[in-house]
Amino acid sequence: MERRVLGRTGRPVSVAGLGTWQLGADWGAVDEASALDVLAAAVEQGVTLFDTADVYGDGRSEQLIGRFLREHPGSGVFVATKMGRRLAQVPENYVLANFRAWNDRSRRNLGTDRLDLVQLHCPPTSVVTGGEVYDALDTMVAEGRIASYGVSVETVAEGLAAIRRPHVASVQIILNAFRQKPLEDFLPAALAAGVGVLARVPLASGLLSGRYDENTVFDPSDHRSFNRHGEAFDVGETFSGVDFPTGVAAARAFAGLSDHPARLALRWVIDQPGVTTVIPGARSRAQAAENAGAAAAPPLDAATLTAIREIYDERIRGLVHNRW
Repeated sequence: MERRVLGRTGRPVSVAGLGTWQLGADWGAVDEASALDVLAAAVEQGVTLFDTADVYGDGRSEQLIGRFLREHPGSGVFVATKMGRRLAQVPENYVLANFRAWNDRSRRNLGTDRLDLVQLHCPPTSVVTGGEVYDALDTMVAEGRIASYGVSVETVAEGLAAIRRPHVASVQIILNAFRQKPLEDFLPAALAAGVGVLARVPLASGLLSGRYDENTVFDPSDHRSFNRHGEAFDVGETFSGVDFPTGVAAARAFAGLSDHPARLALRWVIDQPGVTTVIPGARSRAQAAENAGAAAAPPLDAATLTAIREIYDERIRGLVHNRW
């Protein structure tokens, strides 16, 4: 699989990674054996980056990754975790003492003395734009607790603020065929600054897979049931902030462009200049293999890129473009 250097970490990682939110919580139940099988299938396909967070299943996702790494020494997997949601997301909680406590917990979960990459987990805008938090993160690096740090953001403006900080190694942002705003200013700026980009929600919470219709019902424990209007966290994390009926209709048009719409959606992200790695989730071995397969697909041709842009402009742009 193609590898790209993840910004200021200096580490080459696979262009298709694996997001592991779904192995912890909020996507319906995934048993331990199935979760470990997903991790194994991804690595077998050449994936070398797992993205997780300390709050995914209250640490379950990190613990499963830690177990997998112990059972597969030498796998070469780079783990990007996140912190910042174990307390209320208010500026006063983003301080070194809390960072150390959260870091201790993540290191135990993952079974390592030093974390590859720690990302602030969608903190308030004032935290991203302020300076104090980066001083604390620099201290964490100096203490040997983390090798590098980044920021996971909700908006383009936050992403642009983060990449101006000299030691921010990477930024994680929502990017998919239904969320194209980052193409305009953010990706060119990140590329110019040498900051890595992890593209999350690349399938718009599954919409772009083409598997859902207007009658699809999700498990009550799945955020696609309980967060459609931002009831639990930022609505942009669920279906990219597009209301479900509109998203299904647009996804139907998108699926008409390919026999493998999920692969098409992931390849579209991989092809965007400035993207380091796309991090789709998977709940089964087959999904993990299918997602990784996007890295082996050829780059999209101009006609397909134009068709994708037209679907966005005609059906989605007016609903979400200026919100994030």
